[in-house]
Amino acid sequence: MKTVQELLALLDLEPIEENLFRGHSKTVGSKSVFGGQVLAQSLIAAMRTVPTDRVLHSLHSYFVLPGDLERPIVFQVETIRDGGSFTTRRVKAIQKGEAIFLMSASFQLVQEGFDHQIAMPKVSRPEELPSWEELAAQFAEMIPESMKRFLNLDRPIEFRPVELINPALPIKNEPFRHIWMKGKGEMPNDFRLHQAVLAYTSDYNLLTTAVQPHADVTSFTQLQMASLDHAMWFHRPFRMDEWLLYAIESPSASNARGFTRGSIFTSDGKLVASVVQEGLMRPKKEQEK
Repeated sequence: MKTVQELLALLDLEPIEENLFRGHSKTVGSKSVFGGQVLAQSLIAAMRTVPTDRVLHSLHSYFVLPGDLERPIVFQVETIRDGGSFTTRRVKAIQKGEAIFLMSASFQLVQEGFDHQIAMPKVSRPEELPSWEELAAQFAEMIPESMKRFLNLDRPIEFRPVELINPALPIKNEPFRHIWMKGKGEMPNDFRLHQAVLAYTSDYNLLTTAVQPHADVTSFTQLQMASLDHAMWFHRPFRMDEWLLYAIESPSASNARGFTRGSIFTSDGKLVASVVQEGLMRPKKEQEK
């Protein structure tokens, strides 16, 4: 996918019956379905069953099984509650008769209330930074072939990292990252679509941040890594076709799991979303390398 319009076409699910939808997959370089894709498609399925005056404010999800790229995914939406201010849905993504992903999502009427936020970190602006593709060209002789293929893969989202970390070098780094990101191309004026695309994008860069403090003894190419759960909270309006800063940290890794969290800001400093994810991080078996 070269543009965000192609991503929106992928997220546009086919209705099968009431509260039942079908979607398809495209690879992001891995052998199984990208977690951000099934997350965003599940959101679209839930949104199709919710009144348009309700805005998504949070989601909580679990990745249960790897998704098969060659098979369609069926999304089953369950109505949990339709209240005066809040609406709750549960979504099950199914392949081969089994759940591969589970999500609960809550929607709310827009209401007035107290307002405060943390400050955006002071970092370089996106206009001053190279993209993943430009980094791949700049450091072509210093990074392994597999890394070059990953960085050069066509994506609907542009990423510009603030910290230039070479994952091929065995150097320990602090568990912090700052990455600017935005969709490639203009998006419609439908805030729900912007939320779904942000959910898709939020699954990038989290677990690799948790590996940074251990880069002197391993790398993500030597690890079996998979998202286990993912939660998001949406605070304020934003657009995915404008620059957003993803400030990521990994406070802990233990018991073969890496814990990460992120804050997402607009370019003028508004905190628009928060993310938490835990993922599997353990050495690959010999046959997996």
